[in-house]
Amino acid sequence: MITFDRVSKRYGRVTAVGELSLEVASGEIVVLAGPSGCGKTTSLTMINRLIEPTSGAISIDGRDTATMDVNALRRSIGYVIQQVGLFPHQTVAENIATVPRLARWSRRRVAGRVEELLELVGLPPGDYAQRLPAELSGGERQRVGVARALGADPDILLMDEPFGAIDPVVRVRLQNELLRLQKVLHKTIVFVTHDIDEAVRIGDRVALLSQGGVLEQYARPVELLAHPASAFVAEFLGEGRMVRRLALLRVRDARLAQPNGSGLPTVSVRADASLRDALDAILRADGGRVTVRDVDTVLGVIDSESIREASR
Repeated sequence: MITFDRVSKRYGRVTAVGELSLEVASGEIVVLAGPSGCGKTTSLTMINRLIEPTSGAISIDGRDTATMDVNALRRSIGYVIQQVGLFPHQTVAENIATVPRLARWSRRRVAGRVEELLELVGLPPGDYAQRLPAELSGGERQRVGVARALGADPDILLMDEPFGAIDPVVRVRLQNELLRLQKVLHKTIVFVTHDIDEAVRIGDRVALLSQGGVLEQYARPVELLAHPASAFVAEFLGEGRMVRRLALLRVRDARLAQPNGSGLPTVSVRADASLRDALDAILRADGGRVTVRDVDTVLGVIDSESIREASR
């Protein structure tokens, strides 16, 4: 667990972060979101002490990071940035091996770890291990950056707008890849973004900051979208917040009706589909109802009223 206890960072008379208090639970993805200049990156980099707080304390599993050796602290935390920062004259394998080598792992152990991580991020070692960063696409470089951050198997991963410079299609793929990896690895991840769609899509919880690093709301995405805590939060989420919320809720969680005498609707959706997908199907279907299936089993029928009830 990472705990911020009234953490502030000031530069002269300017407050970048003001008395931030929150807890990041172990194994969760917490997203720091908000407009440019609201202290997201400052808050993130105070965790690994690239920036030192002016006041307050940050602790990891109850231990104040200010009492830790700063080099040991940074090596124990994975760090991924937007521009990746791969060493251009080192191969992919050498880049990924950076922290394990610093930790004095044996050559055999390092080689095994590099191969394991390349497989994990979907880059076959035989095809990618000996390439240079210049020979990779932007999305591939980001995958290598994630693999390098995971080199020594840290419990904590810090990600500072890692997909910000990637085109929208590849960006969604990388978000999916991160969610897939998290199901396997269960890391504690702090992720910075200014994109609210990205925040609610990948975060277990979202911390929404305003100027001066003021915490406006800290909640699960569904709660954030349903109940903004302030006018600032509502404005930042925008008019499409309820549509975004439908994308987070599953069809299986809605109240389903049983088929009536007229039979099943011909259009169907999966039980694990989002309510947003179900609403799209309903709007296209004759009669305004669609069948819900789990593989070959019919679970019931859903309509717009069921979706309205489930999204409250």
